[in-house]
Amino acid sequence: MTTPGFRPTHVVPQHGMPAWEAPDPVRPTVALDPLLPVQLAERRGDWAHVLCANGWSAWVDGRHLIAVPQDPPLTDGPLTQAADPRPLLARAEHTLARYRAAVGELAAGTLEGEAFRSRTRGLRLGVVVDGESMWLYDTAQNRWVYADGRRVSTYAVEGEPRAAVTPGHPPTQVVTPDGA
Repeated sequence: MTTPGFRPTHVVPQHGMPAWEAPDPVRPTVALDPLLPVQLAERRGDWAHVLCANGWSAWVDGRHLIAVPQDPPLTDGPLTQAADPRPLLARAEHTLARYRAAVGELAAGTLEGEAFRSRTRGLRLGVVVDGESMWLYDTAQNRWVYADGRRVSTYAVEGEPRAAVTPGHPPTQVVTPDGA
């Protein structure tokens, strides 16, 4: 039975994980099943308070949770649009070609370690292709974009985090041990 409005933010690692009633190692409880979807409710240092789909909750070592990627943005939202993803793909191909050439020279022994670091300094590339969906890092505008083959939409922008609540996601409360 799934709790209404439950939307996982993480999953438990493939080997399961121990859990505790409170953020205290002397109060263990039943371990969480492998790949169990959970929703992060709160963090206290390395401790994470998670909610399970059945309404049960526990404290776990948050460093081992696996984040669930958020859905790509909807095309009817207030996103910036670019008519064609090909210019971004060309820049990504150019960056990859420069890195590949430097790796080739390093492997062949014609380039030393410091020269390799110098030649690759500043190169940035990020691409995830999953079927018709693609996430691509736009180095010119320091943003991640989502492309569906027809158009590109801004997905995430580098910069200061903004407080935003995604529908179905409660805001994560950050609590430090000293209460600050």
